[in-house]
Amino acid sequence: MGSPTLPADVRLEVCQCFQSLTLSAPKQDAIRALQVLRSYLDETPENANASVQKAEFRRSHFTRVLQFLVKNIQADWFHGLTAAQRSELWDGLFLWGPPEQTLLVLMEGIGELRPGSNLDHLVSITEKFVHSGRLADLLWSYCLTTTSPVDSPQLRGALLARIVALPDLTANKLQHNNKLAFLPQQYYPLLAKEMLTALDRTCRALKDGTSCSLTFVAQTLGKLCAQGHGGLLLAVMTPKLSGCTRTDMVWQRVCWKLLENVPQRWMESVLVGLVQAVHGPGALGRIMGNLVLKNKTAQFVITHKLLLLQYKYETRTLRVVLDYLAADKDRRPLLIQVLRCLCQAWANPSAVKHTPLEQQLYVSKALLLAVGLLEDAELQELRSELLQCMLGGMQSHLDSNVLRIRHMGMVVGECLSSRMNINGTKLKFEYEQDEETQDLVSLLTPSKMGESEPECDDGPPEESRENPPVCNGSSPNEREMASSKTEPGSDLDSDDEFTPYDMSEDQELNKASPPRYLRDCLENLILSEDPERVELSLRVAEGLVRKNVFATKEISVQLSKVLLHMEDKYSINGFRGLRQAAMVALVVSDSIPVTEFLNTEFYSLNYSLRQRLDILEVLAVAAQELSKPNPGNANPSVTTDQTPYSANDAAPWQQVVEKRIRAKTKRISQGVSQPPAKATVNRYAPVAGYFFFPLLRNYDKPQVTFDLLGSDHLVLGRLIHTLGIFMHLAVNAPVATQMGRALLDFVWAVRYHTDQMVRRSVLFAVCSVFMSMPSPNLLVDLADQIFETRSWLTDVAGDDVDADCRSLAMQSLMLLDKSLKKQLQSPQALSIES
Repeated sequence: MGSPTLPADVRLEVCQCFQSLTLSAPKQDAIRALQVLRSYLDETPENANASVQKAEFRRSHFTRVLQFLVKNIQADWFHGLTAAQRSELWDGLFLWGPPEQTLLVLMEGIGELRPGSNLDHLVSITEKFVHSGRLADLLWSYCLTTTSPVDSPQLRGALLARIVALPDLTANKLQHNNKLAFLPQQYYPLLAKEMLTALDRTCRALKDGTSCSLTFVAQTLGKLCAQGHGGLLLAVMTPKLSGCTRTDMVWQRVCWKLLENVPQRWMESVLVGLVQAVHGPGALGRIMGNLVLKNKTAQFVITHKLLLLQYKYETRTLRVVLDYLAADKDRRPLLIQVLRCLCQAWANPSAVKHTPLEQQLYVSKALLLAVGLLEDAELQELRSELLQCMLGGMQSHLDSNVLRIRHMGMVVGECLSSRMNINGTKLKFEYEQDEETQDLVSLLTPSKMGESEPECDDGPPEESRENPPVCNGSSPNEREMASSKTEPGSDLDSDDEFTPYDMSEDQELNKASPPRYLRDCLENLILSEDPERVELSLRVAEGLVRKNVFATKEISVQLSKVLLHMEDKYSINGFRGLRQAAMVALVVSDSIPVTEFLNTEFYSLNYSLRQRLDILEVLAVAAQELSKPNPGNANPSVTTDQTPYSANDAAPWQQVVEKRIRAKTKRISQGVSQPPAKATVNRYAPVAGYFFFPLLRNYDKPQVTFDLLGSDHLVLGRLIHTLGIFMHLAVNAPVATQMGRALLDFVWAVRYHTDQMVRRSVLFAVCSVFMSMPSPNLLVDLADQIFETRSWLTDVAGDDVDADCRSLAMQSLMLLDKSLKKQLQSPQALSIES
């Protein structure tokens, strides 16, 4: 009859302990209260009533007790406890209670406390909690289905988050004062050992007839792998699991059940990490079992994703996966299914053209490994499909313009024909043998992957393999030289008195020579996969273009297209400058076709904003170069300053004497010291319209990836600024009047743009119009726009929020007023008014 009152008694006693543990409570009262609370965690066998009270305390009051202790960690009685009392009473409550509740309270307390001694003490308790095996107790408590703790989806989610992210949570709080035990390199291997301990207890419980559940452990494993910690975790767990499953069927069943209980959203991360961590297909088969036959996600990952979609894994991983499928008669049909998919992928001409070369090499390796695992009966059954794959795939590979792809097709064709043995004949191609081709040929022969996993008991780590002894001498020659120095009489042949030759500025000779012809340069940029050749071709491209203008005009548009789409795949030093210089040289050498191509591509689809900005920059730099005087055929590399002095040459001393005479001679009137500059043809004036007008063609048509009048403010500002440069460089050109009228019409629609960069570009363009257009044409051709423009400039100069915009508007007003005043005072203007 007294048992119904037991929960009330526990609640009353806990409340009394709380009253004794207030901030100003005496030390002795606090010690007695802690002893009472600590007694509820003792494992000593007592009567049934005491057991019920302890269970009620653990279930309903333990978390509240720990939260109360953390909240009152500033109390005087806490700091008055001796080290032994604190370790036994206060720390013991955290280290001997239900581990799931303790972990949640500790992580909550670490997050709330400020840096100080109290936080350090809570961190030290957490460190003891991790090192004392409490994580294993936590996992094991969820494995027992009969005595599992109070469970709910919210509680499991909170526990998983704290267990997996404990290093992140402590690092965010402690920062530079974080403990070594909480670093990922220390914590996750320790957590792996705790998980192995929980699995070991599960195996022993199953042998004793106790029912267990691996759901929580599987969820922990899945979440750890999904968050990127699978490498550290499985590196510890896989050797142990492989060794234990070799001789113990219970361990095999536990491993199979563990993987079956992994949630589907985390299955891929676990399987990928496991395949990379195992030592061989035998270990993978013992740990996984026939999971690929029971779980659709596992089957998709093993048979499709690891072999066809992802290609970042080593050949060893491919061999483990395919040998795993071929090792069991129930899994062998999946090997045939995988082989058919690999044949289709390897022979697909579209895949050969559009997939990366690394992926094609990966699929070729998987195909050869799968064919090498076929038995004679299976080979005869798949003979027609393999023959079709060989013929179609070889044709697709040999039609490629990439040498490695052609070699790949030759090697795989030879291996398939030798494996099928068609009419006793074998294909044989002539190609250069290299490491890649030899590796492909070796894959056709199945190799037994050795497994050297430890048994179920772990042995001591072998440090000698990680830290090999360092030899005293790095080579026999060095040891011989060292010994020769100790021989008598060796000082006679010593070279110590000679000064060593300075080789600090020596440069290594390039293995590849730069191309001498422009077409060779173009082919290297398109086809070559050698970084050195591509870099050399890019560095000499500008010089080759300017050197031979006739050859440039034949391939100028094609080379411009290649350079525009070229990416810095090989991290070439100064890549953008080299590419821009070559494109500018193409525009200067063959202006009209290249300019039309670039202007058309500016508004085309599937171009990035960076490429469109590059087009504008190239056109602007080329226009500036064309507007400058042509240097002609002068050779700037030959100068008199670089001529070495010789005794037979009298020019140097005569120049010195002449210079001294001029310096000491006083002249009243010297006249013209330098001849007038020679007039040269302006190369930009005839082609200014080709630079300018095509850029105004489609500005108001939004494209799929490009909205000039919408969100792409940067490109709009650069476009208007580039048009202003074209206008400024077209001064005195016949087409300047038409360009000025068109430019004013274009910028008039965006003169009140919200982006200040666009407004600056508009003002720069308007200023360029007033500077470049002939003054007589302002009133004649722009009579209906000139006064509205002046009113707008006045408003901008006084009201715009940007200082640069106000300055540009003021300059434009000054230019406009000066031109109007000059024009209105001319006789022509007076006659027009009359």
